[in-house]
Amino acid sequence: MAKLKSTSYLALVAVLFVATQSAAAQQPEGFPDETLQDWQQKSFVGQTSYKLITENGVTVLKGTTDKSASLLFKRDTVNLEQTPWLDWVWKVDSTYEILNETEKSGDDFPARLYVSAQIGLLPWESIAINYVWSSNQPAGTTWVNPHTDKSVMVAIQSGDTEIGQWVSQRRNVLNDFKTFFDTDVTELTGYAIMVDGDNSAQSGSGYFGNIRFSAE
Repeated sequence: MAKLKSTSYLALVAVLFVATQSAAAQQPEGFPDETLQDWQQKSFVGQTSYKLITENGVTVLKGTTDKSASLLFKRDTVNLEQTPWLDWVWKVDSTYEILNETEKSGDDFPARLYVSAQIGLLPWESIAINYVWSSNQPAGTTWVNPHTDKSVMVAIQSGDTEIGQWVSQRRNVLNDFKTFFDTDVTELTGYAIMVDGDNSAQSGSGYFGNIRFSAE
């Protein structure tokens, strides 16, 4: 399973560090797309359920895993020289039981948002950053993805403190690629949302509101 997950990540992707800015969001901006027709689902183990729901009059995306792992990916060319800042808002219903997220057996998160970039001509010549809501790693912790060294994990949010609350986040993606890969990445090939629990047999739900790239 680990080999499948690693290979699939690289295929799809070819498809500090600036401080993380985090703040509670009482009422999130809605998910940026009215439908999911421009998003593709990729399964690794089973199917995570992704659907648009209405919460307090705002359309948000809900992802629910029951020991499954699949992601929702949007192919979108993003010019990081013009719009390096990534803002998003998310929440989770719960974090996961004790697990080591830095190992393959614990590589599960109730919410993650990742960005990918092509650094070569071949499909697997790609790198990615996973911004995750960690169950136990302190916020600000980073580590290499246990399935592939082409992906770096960044614990943006940690623990149960803000469970059930919308939290807004902000990252300078251009700077993050330079910091984590020592590479000048000027363009993204896409980004993805994932809620997974396959490796450690966990269940949970994550929610996403607006996802936006901007100049400042």
